[in-house]
Amino acid sequence: MRGLIAISAILLGGTAQAAEPTAGTKAANAAVLKALPFKDTSDFDRAKKGFIGTLPDGLIRDAKGAVVRDLNQVEFLKGPAPDSVNPSLWRNAQLTAMHGLYEVTPGVWQVRGFDLSNMSIIRGATGYVVIDPLTTAEAARAAIGLVKKHLGDKPVTAVIYTHSHVDHFGGVRGVVDEADVKAGKVAIYAPAGFMEHAVSENVIAGNAMGRRASYMFGSRLPAGPQGHVGTGIGPRASGGSITLIAPTHEVKATGETATIDGVAVEFQLTPNSEAPAEMNLYLPALKALCLAENFGGSMHNILTPRGALIRDSKAWADYLTQSLRRYGDRTEALFTSHFWPRWGQKDIAESVALQRDAYKYLHDQSVRLMNRGYTGIEIGNMIELPPVLASAWFNRGNYGSPSFNARAVYQRYMGHYDGNPSNLNPLPPEDVAKRYVAALGGSAKLLSLAADARKAGDERWAVELLKQLVFAEPQNTAAKAALADALEQLGYRAESAPWRNIYLSGAQELRGAAATPASETAAFDVARAMPMSSLLDLLAVRLDPEKAGNKKLKIAFVAGGERHLVSIANGVLIHEAGAPEKVEATITAPTAAILAMLGGQTTARELMGQGVMKIDGNPLALLGFGELFDRPPTDFPLVTP
Repeated sequence: MRGLIAISAILLGGTAQAAEPTAGTKAANAAVLKALPFKDTSDFDRAKKGFIGTLPDGLIRDAKGAVVRDLNQVEFLKGPAPDSVNPSLWRNAQLTAMHGLYEVTPGVWQVRGFDLSNMSIIRGATGYVVIDPLTTAEAARAAIGLVKKHLGDKPVTAVIYTHSHVDHFGGVRGVVDEADVKAGKVAIYAPAGFMEHAVSENVIAGNAMGRRASYMFGSRLPAGPQGHVGTGIGPRASGGSITLIAPTHEVKATGETATIDGVAVEFQLTPNSEAPAEMNLYLPALKALCLAENFGGSMHNILTPRGALIRDSKAWADYLTQSLRRYGDRTEALFTSHFWPRWGQKDIAESVALQRDAYKYLHDQSVRLMNRGYTGIEIGNMIELPPVLASAWFNRGNYGSPSFNARAVYQRYMGHYDGNPSNLNPLPPEDVAKRYVAALGGSAKLLSLAADARKAGDERWAVELLKQLVFAEPQNTAAKAALADALEQLGYRAESAPWRNIYLSGAQELRGAAATPASETAAFDVARAMPMSSLLDLLAVRLDPEKAGNKKLKIAFVAGGERHLVSIANGVLIHEAGAPEKVEATITAPTAAILAMLGGQTTARELMGQGVMKIDGNPLALLGFGELFDRPPTDFPLVTP
């Protein structure tokens, strides 16, 4: 679901002022309450089943005693949905806010609600096997402490990372010591390609993704009925330290088996489903199946609003078909990396098939409509799941939405261009905005038209009009206030938590709240694991051609015993591993030291003085090297020009 840079943006907080829901918003949410099967409360029974206990004070603290997560902040979610929250999303938030230690089946437990994701625990012969150790070490430490308190003080003997998103590995140092891993006392399993994707998935576009993630996860929204109510797949991520320890075992093929601390495990690889590197696992002795993040209590994203490579919805559906074929008739307990478990072979098989069908329907019907000549925007406004699929709570758009996912399918096949010649070379948004405002008769007229639209309950049209005015006249306070009000009502109506957070974050910034910056230093422990090739890819997209000018330079970086030739010419950085070409200077240092130097945290002179870095050749070649690279703003505007 969510990469390193993106998750870092979730850890912040903030305040906002909010308006009351309009009559149109109240009516829209009331209609949802009538349309969906709220009398079906079986998910609440599932989410409560097996509860053992939680933290007495509800506080997760760091090593210094500072609170990094207050589980009590979800207390406002009790009772019926207020008019300012879509009832479907309110229900989702109530369920994902439940926290504590739960038994899934004898020998398997989960800690839920401590973080964005779940930590699952298997009882081994000598200790605990942990699946997905949460986002931060502090949350993971609190979770494993709760496990040991109630189940016995045994060591963690193995860790399994189901996939390459940070909320499924970032807390590993909270449950195991790296020295024990290196000594062979603790095994760590992960799917093929895990390390590559864990540290590099969001490197190239990390700054832009991080900024957009601040909207998607509502980083600065206060918790409450008119603010942040959830993420759609869990509560807010816990604050603290994001960490990483490299796997000791890489799962390379579906059907591969292993005995981990006496527990037999079968693996199913599912690359390019919810994550580039992902796997499911089955426990035959316990008849328990973990579907990682390939199944859950809500529809997932085919394209996450924070930005990422588009996922393959057809492959995703096919993997679930494979899961049913391999494990469906021998599974009695299903648990996942988010949400709550399900029990019973019949219910599990039917539920997985229905969610599989939802992803397949979105894929197939989006492609069908695409081939009839409809564009992505048109398809997103047309497509709806059939009632048999839409009535299943786990197919509701509390996280991913059918509309956004349909547009993603179109984009995967066709790209952003819709085929209309008038859209082949569009004018820049600010230019278009100024011309629209002039054509409509000026700002006063446009404000009046938007007000009329809002009176008619047409907030989407009001937003379209006011967006143009804000981009044409970014200092127009009346326009920004009106756009904020309209966005807020759309947020109150949104069934998707990311949509709600995005709308409300936009409204918050229009009202003057500081932009939430992306974080490029959220997890040095993860960044230092970055391969040199990924670091040099990042440098390449940061090279400023104006600063580089006509500069020609050849230098080499040596890290981890590997030599990388870096050539700068024609405003382009090219890097090659192992190239023997002569260079002006060779820098030998750990990747982490090079990363710190290029990031401005230290200097080559300081590193050389510490004996960490060695420079052979002409050190003058490095003069001004770091100044050739752009440091993009981490708080660039999204809702204004």
